[in-house]
Amino acid sequence: SISEATDIMKDVSRKDVDTSDKLTKENNIKVTDFGVDILKNSFGEDDNTLISPISVIYALGMTANGADGNTLSEMEDTFGLSVDELNGYLNAYLKTLASSEGAKFNIANSIWIREDENLKPSEDFLQKNKDYLDAKIFEAKFNIDTAKEINNWVSDNTSGLIDSIIDEISDDAMMYLINALALTAEWESPYSEDQVIEDDFTKIYNEKEKTEFMFSKLNSYIEGENETGFLKYYKDRKYAFAALLPNEDININDYVKSLNGEKVNSLLSEVEDKETLTTIPKFESEFSYILNDSLKSMGIKKAFSPEESEFSKMGADLFISSIIHKTYISVHELGTEAGAVTAVIMEATSMPMEEPKEVFLNRPFVYMIIDTENNVPLFLGTYNGK
Repeated sequence: SISEATDIMKDVSRKDVDTSDKLTKENNIKVTDFGVDILKNSFGEDDNTLISPISVIYALGMTANGADGNTLSEMEDTFGLSVDELNGYLNAYLKTLASSEGAKFNIANSIWIREDENLKPSEDFLQKNKDYLDAKIFEAKFNIDTAKEINNWVSDNTSGLIDSIIDEISDDAMMYLINALALTAEWESPYSEDQVIEDDFTKIYNEKEKTEFMFSKLNSYIEGENETGFLKYYKDRKYAFAALLPNEDININDYVKSLNGEKVNSLLSEVEDKETLTTIPKFESEFSYILNDSLKSMGIKKAFSPEESEFSKMGADLFISSIIHKTYISVHELGTEAGAVTAVIMEATSMPMEEPKEVFLNRPFVYMIIDTENNVPLFLGTYNGK
């Protein structure tokens, strides 16, 4: 189909920025902490929660480049990073997210702007999002064709795992800032048929359900004071599935509440080379969530207020009307497919030989897909049963 949208930065070259010094352990912990906070605020004990902290922070990073005044300082306080530091970090992080034969990773950012003479985004807003976040920036009519185009962009950039993010474009919507990402990865050691066993999974109130588990012996054991866990690597070891199983006497709600970025980072960086018998349930999760309330309770408040928001760099009186987050994951014998989309919708104001350890994930647990270089969760979720 003929594209209705115009790529308004097509002829503007992208400046090469050197940001390698921003990829520090301290910044990794801040970003992980931000992700853990979102999990705490969006966690439902009966549902399987799945968020992509990285997707959310890229979408909000683009948005922060249009913010100023108290709106911006609230965002910076919540990230624990100034907008310049965040731009640098997100740029450096983009450069480390490699794809390999066995693990295909895609991440993309786009900004869609309504064709409207009253909406003239500043050069600075457009250029920073292009230079640092490699954002594609489109101007479009915001009609039914634009909605289709946005959904096609989402589907293309999540390998079809998430096929749409909006049903229709409201009359008040002036801008969409969207991040999409997807990982399709094969296990370093796939499971054979005889490693799949049926057993009970015990849900939060001791209800049992028959579940297919994948059994394997690994050498990547995690042990903390409240949990045990393990890493199972994908091919080439650039990414890994990390599981954290709360001790028997700690329920999943209390466990999630006890987590923070520092703790997650230290658990992931102290993996022990001990023989570990493990099981992972085969599962598939889809999650769709409006992040407004979570982010407000984390401190980003003014951005959502038609009266108080300051986004002058976006070129009009805009505020965030909604932040939609959709995720999908499938974990099976051969590997994992996972996708996430975050859309920020701006509206105009009118509006050694020893006994092997055992970690059997047969009761509610926390899991992550991490990039092993930075130990940052690309995906962070809880599994509470089917």
